Amino acid sequence: MTTSIWAWLTAADSWRGPDGIPTRLQEHLSITALVLLIASAIAIPLGLWIGHSGRGRWLVALANSARAVPTLGLLFALSLWIGPHIASDLAFTIPSIVVLVLLAIPPILSGTYAGVDAVDPAARDAARGLGLTRWGVLRQVELPCALPLLLSGFRSATLQVASTATIAAAIGLGGLGRYLIDGIAAGDYAATAGGAVLVAVLAVALDVLLALLTRVLVSPGLRTGTGRARPRRTTGPDDAAATAVAASHT
Repeated sequence: MTTSIWAWLTAADSWRGPDGIPTRLQEHLSITALVLLIASAIAIPLGLWIGHSGRGRWLVALANSARAVPTLGLLFALSLWIGPHIASDLAFTIPSIVVLVLLAIPPILSGTYAGVDAVDPAARDAARGLGLTRWGVLRQVELPCALPLLLSGFRSATLQVASTATIAAAIGLGGLGRYLIDGIAAGDYAATAGGAVLVAVLAVALDVLLALLTRVLVSPGLRTGTGRARPRRTTGPDDAAATAVAASHT
């Protein structure tokens, strides 16, 4: 079996044409990027607001509870509901994007909220004492301190979306999932297993890339091996504010 998988992965026909690996990989990455963009546009501002204001915490609990909904079942339900009302290929694309966005929102929202909520209250109070507005406190103190957990949530969402996008091929979406769905339908188990290998390699590559990005974006003083913010030792509230503000410029 391993030999047949390797033969499929290295065959010239697997790397050219509309069904070639480069084309399917581009489709998969495009779907993943679009989903993460939409989910981040919703979850990050909402998580910042909840963590900063302390209001709407029930939204975080609601989003996390939505993870229990079976992704494949929801995908087929939305397809049957939306599909008959749309004549174009969007009948398959829209349900897939909606389901994947719903999958990506909880980890990003939870990470953003938890990061802001974990900021030392003394740093907030001292920052206000230094003359920062509420927006200034959020931008220069809370957001930099929340960045490790925010990126951790984004990293988790990326892996989930990149992996789960394969099942969207069951209703006609492109991407690497086509190898799994079409391979099973045609009895081509080398293509099926090869597609699974490609998805696994892509997930690992994205995880490594995001880990490197985290090291670049997060201040060394806020970074630990687990991606959690490390408490800082301060001598007073002014030092706490100065430390947090400095982290935003590091």
